[in-house]
Amino acid sequence: MAHTHSHVHHDGHAHHGHSHGPAAPHPAQVAHWSILRMTVPARLAAALAVSACLWGAVWLAMR
Repeated sequence: MAHTHSHVHHDGHAHHGHSHGPAAPHPAQVAHWSILRMTVPARLAAALAVSACLWGAVWLAMR
């Protein structure tokens, strides 16, 4: 008896532009914003702003 069926399997799912194998990690994405690209004074200002907002939340919670 001859073995005639194809071994190509179709899973029915559309491939959405992935160009890497299933075991490979996703390629790097372009970062539109990164804290590492900020200058030191800008990082300090952002940290102070976040800290002030968090302390404001603590102050409101204790009222």
